[in-house]
Amino acid sequence: MDAALLSPPKSANLYAVVIELGAASQQPIPVSLGRALHSQFMDWLTLADPQTADIIHRTQISPFTLSGLIGYRRQPKTKLGDNFVFRICLLDGNLIDLLLKGLENWDNQRLYLGNCPFVIRNTYTLPDTHPLVDISDYAKLANVDKIFDEITLKFLSPTSFKQKQEVQPFPLPELVFNSLLRRWNYFAPQELRFPAVEWQAVVSGYELKTFALQLEVAGEIGAEGWVRYRFKDSEQAKIATVLANFACFAGVGRKTAMGMGQVSIRNTSLRDAPRTATLSTSS
Repeated sequence: MDAALLSPPKSANLYAVVIELGAASQQPIPVSLGRALHSQFMDWLTLADPQTADIIHRTQISPFTLSGLIGYRRQPKTKLGDNFVFRICLLDGNLIDLLLKGLENWDNQRLYLGNCPFVIRNTYTLPDTHPLVDISDYAKLANVDKIFDEITLKFLSPTSFKQKQEVQPFPLPELVFNSLLRRWNYFAPQELRFPAVEWQAVVSGYELKTFALQLEVAGEIGAEGWVRYRFKDSEQAKIATVLANFACFAGVGRKTAMGMGQVSIRNTSLRDAPRTATLSTSS
């Protein structure tokens, strides 16, 4: 079953929500808890609407992304009350009500991530309440007044891509921006979607390291660091600027619903441009 079977979003909003947790034991906390966070998020959705949660669980293109668990992991053991957060990004504005309802129904129960107990301290949903919280919408992202010839993306968590049935850890331009384009066209309103792009971009600089990531069951490999992309074609630069800003919500590449592919943007070379980003199909 496909996420397209969900009722249309009440709005085309995108949300970045932060959940603050407190450690409820002294157990050492694993570095990677991607699957556990995914499972916990789905539990909250199930409490709110089991049918919708089941549809989302089986969809090929996830309408949400999750960060890993962010916070200082003491060694050799955790201190009671140590503070952690994780970020939930919703690409379908309809899901915010389900998430908040699920959190309300969860009440004050402890949650367990990798057998480590936590208590929920706070839920941040409004901008300015936490640095990682944000709200936008597809129209706002599509209407840009600044276009960038060069875009620097910082890959905050291990990032990889499927390329010809193999896993590719290097974030090549076509892999990064086709990944974003596919998600944009799936969730954005029809009038804001873009045609297919044959990317004519080059990597003009990078600093990357590969990391192995254990997702509780299977190991993954991905790259962290930064890559600078240069776009010679002005029309493609327009779309790339839109998609790069979208990446801060959508993530990039594989397993973004389990903490991989987290991205931030740093712009370098700027040019003025029309407000609405469109790609000509006649070029």
